[in-house]
Amino acid sequence: MTTDEVAAVVATCNRMHVSVVPQGGNTGLVGGGVPRANEVVLSTERLDVIGAVDAIGRTIRCGAGVTLSRLRSAAMEDGFDLPLDLASRDVATVGGMVATNAGGLQVFRYGHMRSQLAGVSAVLGDGTVVERMSGLRKDTAGYDLAGMLCGSEGTLAVVTEVLLKLVPIARSRLTLVVGLSGVQQALELVAAVRTLTHTLQSAEIVFADGVRLAEELFGTRSVLRRPYPCELLLELVSDSAHDPLIEIAGVALAQFGVEDNAAVSDNESTRAEFWAMRERHPELVVRLGGPRKLDVSVPLRAVPQLESLVRTAIGRVPGLVAVLYGHVGDGSLHVNISVADGVAASVEDIVFPIVAELGGSISAEHGIGVDKRAWLGLIRSSADVQMMRRIKQAFDPQEIMNPGVIFSD
Repeated sequence: MTTDEVAAVVATCNRMHVSVVPQGGNTGLVGGGVPRANEVVLSTERLDVIGAVDAIGRTIRCGAGVTLSRLRSAAMEDGFDLPLDLASRDVATVGGMVATNAGGLQVFRYGHMRSQLAGVSAVLGDGTVVERMSGLRKDTAGYDLAGMLCGSEGTLAVVTEVLLKLVPIARSRLTLVVGLSGVQQALELVAAVRTLTHTLQSAEIVFADGVRLAEELFGTRSVLRRPYPCELLLELVSDSAHDPLIEIAGVALAQFGVEDNAAVSDNESTRAEFWAMRERHPELVVRLGGPRKLDVSVPLRAVPQLESLVRTAIGRVPGLVAVLYGHVGDGSLHVNISVADGVAASVEDIVFPIVAELGGSISAEHGIGVDKRAWLGLIRSSADVQMMRRIKQAFDPQEIMNPGVIFSD
């Protein structure tokens, strides 16, 4: 499958006034790739070619249907890596990650997908092919086309190929799990580590209630010797084999007097064990039943308030069980809620106003899709939404691309 073939399909649909739903790996959580009204589903699965690594420019070109894990494996063969990782790495496709401006486990060091995007090829709503694939590091000639398409959720165009930035493969890695008193202490420890080193790549938090559930439901055990109100997972990564990662971590832990609260791994054989608790958390509410998965972000200083206010609000409603975890280093938490049968409460109406009041976003990385569009006005002004509608009209005059996504019909 090629970009020209995609263009022919979209042009035909445009002539016939038939709407198109671009579809990647089907890992989305907000209904952004789901047909709802007899649209044509355009799968990018066969756009699966991976080009050679450009070792000088540190980029790689690939089709939108390539999975994240396959792309990273290809880059690693030449000594490089894509600095973005998701739990759905084996299924999530590059095109879908561009469409949603995917985040994941390394955002606060490397940024979202938009920060990794060096070029894009896409098909607009009338079948026109647009391409920016030069990979130039400095180019201020007009609008940032790739940046506009990234995060557009298939409402502007079908992304068919991308050029992505790479980083040297890690030569040393240190993973720590630290038991702490709460979110505020976790934020302070992350800030201290970042002051000491540029190598901090991931900062993930889980809480005591989630740890207990993971132990009960999956038999996943904490690597710490005793329970704590929260566990902070830190991963330091360097492309040098000589960075004193363990010494750096030791200094930070000593500053907070939490050396005895920590477990440390500097090898791949135990690293998976350290990550297991965090990576099982998305499954908890699925096992409990009635899962609702929200991803929100607030300014770093407001993360403790977010946790407290959400727990209090959810706790007032019988039949709701909240599991919080996430990327504390960049201010985003996954608010996963199990809703018991027969409970009619809207978890969005409970959580999203809290997020908006704290100056946050109702979508840290999943997108707006269909599921969140009713609450978009909480975080975007009417002028802002109108401007986005004008952009869509310019890219897709007949509005055949993913109708109903982001904006209400």
